[in-house]
Amino acid sequence: MQLKLTNNSIKRAKTIFILALPAVLEMSLNTMLGVADTLMISRIIGKEGLAAVGFANTIFFALIFIFSSFNAGATAMVARSYGEKNYKRLNRIMGQNLTLNTIIGIIVFFLTFIFAGNILNIYDITTLVKTLGVTYLRVVSFSQLFMFVSFAMAASLRGAGDTKTPMYITGAANLLNIIGNYVLMTGFWIFPELGIAGAALSTTISRALASVAYIFVVYNLKNELQLKLDNLKLTKKIIKPLWEFSYAAGLEQLSMQLAFFLNGIIISLLATTSEAAFRILINIESISFMPAIGTSIATATLVGKYLGENNPQESLKTGFTAAGMGIIWGLFMGVIFILFPEPIIRIFTTETEVIEASIKTLRVAGLNQAPLAFMIIMAGALRGTGDTKGVMIITAMRLWLVFVPLTYLFTILLNQGVVGVWYAEITSFIIFSIVIYKRFYSMEWSKIRMFA
Repeated sequence: MQLKLTNNSIKRAKTIFILALPAVLEMSLNTMLGVADTLMISRIIGKEGLAAVGFANTIFFALIFIFSSFNAGATAMVARSYGEKNYKRLNRIMGQNLTLNTIIGIIVFFLTFIFAGNILNIYDITTLVKTLGVTYLRVVSFSQLFMFVSFAMAASLRGAGDTKTPMYITGAANLLNIIGNYVLMTGFWIFPELGIAGAALSTTISRALASVAYIFVVYNLKNELQLKLDNLKLTKKIIKPLWEFSYAAGLEQLSMQLAFFLNGIIISLLATTSEAAFRILINIESISFMPAIGTSIATATLVGKYLGENNPQESLKTGFTAAGMGIIWGLFMGVIFILFPEPIIRIFTTETEVIEASIKTLRVAGLNQAPLAFMIIMAGALRGTGDTKGVMIITAMRLWLVFVPLTYLFTILLNQGVVGVWYAEITSFIIFSIVIYKRFYSMEWSKIRMFA
């Protein structure tokens, strides 16, 4: 088979861009929320607070990403149903996925709240950092349920091609969160000065309001996508394929979060300055690959839709066109990181030690941008086809055969410090970019059947 991307490439890229742009803005807004938290905590509380929130969020987001895996299967199933114009099944998927996420959100909340102190004991951190981390984690744990509800609704909307609604809701919630951070952390006007707990409380309130907005909007829609109470009841006909296409995504996230967790333990062996530098660098890189994540979301939707229309060739071309767009963006961001590391880092901190510890690493991270974007978008394309097992295997192999061992080698054994993490990541992405390319190009995913 010969792949040609010439005749309709511009039209295809435009379609991807239009669908991806709201998702990119949404992801960017989410990341900017993390950046705002980092900036405020760094400047108001200091590097101990920054490290504490970093370690707490490592646990917090690990739980979220692992247990929200049903949304990966739901997006693929909704997109396929949307392409087939089977709106009755589409709404059943959305309703039952919401029920599952609500149940999981309640369970995760209790686990996080009860075991916050035990979880942070794993890290080799100072007493002050741990105390601040436990305070933050216990307060922000209340937002778990609301996040899962929002994730469920956003996954269904994106699967049906609506990337604008999640963008609007996320933007409003993040604006509220930033304002809440300031007034609750500093005790502005009539509000109490809550310090790090204020940041957590502001986050919880904004996420609660976002979930209410999602339910209100989807419940009142008058188009093909409608939230109905009858569709909230779990049925084997929907839950079985939802499980089959989601459990692999859950295992992928478990593998990924365990790797990041172990990576966090490795970083905790370094000095607090290095820990703070690592958290800042992660935030900076998170901003850089938001367009890739947004494009990945759009790609998954389009690939699934075209498969629903029985057009696998268009799914293939869409995936590779999107990946090419991601590479171009990655090269652009790489140049920015290499040429202007210090001005970027100074946005996040004024501490000279942290800045000096971050400059070299950010330049090295610039080399990582293109393969990182390619991997993110290719993974999204495969998930859109329903090939969640393939993504799981590739991710697990990349992390555990290459990334984690090389992180320890470079960071600790070779005494490279924080920059060793990016040496390891670059190596792993270069190797497995080839693997994921071959997986998608083979088109084995065109044989996957989602529904009986």
